[in-house]
Amino acid sequence: MARFKVIQMIVIIAVILTLGTIGFHLVEPSYSFFDSFYMTVITVTTIGYGEIKTLSTTGRLFNLGLIAIGWIGIFMVAKIGGQMIVEGQLLKILGRRKMDKKLSSISKHYIICGYGRVGRVVCDELHRHKSPFVVIERDPNELEEINKKGYVYFHGDCTDDQALLSAGIEKARGLINAVANEADAVYITLSARTHNPDLFIMARADSQSVEQKLRRAGADRVISPHIAAGTRMALAALRPNVVDFMSIETIGQKEGLRIEEVVVSKSSILSGKSFKELDVRAKYGLNIIGLKKLDGKMIYNPPANQILESGDTLFMVGGGSELSKVDELCGPSK
Repeated sequence: MARFKVIQMIVIIAVILTLGTIGFHLVEPSYSFFDSFYMTVITVTTIGYGEIKTLSTTGRLFNLGLIAIGWIGIFMVAKIGGQMIVEGQLLKILGRRKMDKKLSSISKHYIICGYGRVGRVVCDELHRHKSPFVVIERDPNELEEINKKGYVYFHGDCTDDQALLSAGIEKARGLINAVANEADAVYITLSARTHNPDLFIMARADSQSVEQKLRRAGADRVISPHIAAGTRMALAALRPNVVDFMSIETIGQKEGLRIEEVVVSKSSILSGKSFKELDVRAKYGLNIIGLKKLDGKMIYNPPANQILESGDTLFMVGGGSELSKVDELCGPSK
């Protein structure tokens, strides 16, 4: 709506300037197109420097008509502009431009489809972990909360390919499909996989039947919020102290035991060394509980003489303060 009003104002001004320029040139043949345009501008803006050349009677009559049309046009533009300012639409346009700049510069990010009950928690967690992300949401009411939190977002429908492209899917790291509608969830997964074959796709499934469809559509991981919540509640009832001790990635909770994963790169200080040489526990206070090789093989509680190779994934356990040192492990060797 705001964009339409801006276009209206531009069209009104353009029409008046065009009619004035052509009109002056026709009624006063001695006026060039530039002279005619100049006369139109100083007439409509009521600057009135004076006639470039003496106008004929016909020319002066045309000038009077142009003044009347110009005032009407100025009034219409002022009215539309006033409405935009009163309604806050001008601020929205400026805010949208700022958001568009953020969208164009973001990369290696996650795209969150849907800011509902599940999507909201996902966004808060990614923000807590300082991971870049973009939210795609079509409900204007939800956008107000997203904007207040300062999250980068795109106002659109997740099932629209243009919305995915505008959110930077081609340069994104992953997509988290949090929409509740099963048909939409499958379609979004298919579209996302088409636009970015290497994208990591996490999808929400509220039933086993849709879980199978999402995997066939290209989802790498499928999670049921109901099953996850039910399992957590059962464990909390059966082993409350264990759950309290672990507190793995509990929302908003910084204390407790957490699990982190690290991918070994060629430049990492981990590459080519054994666990005994690294002595991660003594130096960083972290415990290695598992290792995933590049071919997918899982090694639980790896031995001290295990050599790490580029592409291996390490699973570490530790507290929040200890896991903050993970970046040091991922850094290049000195």
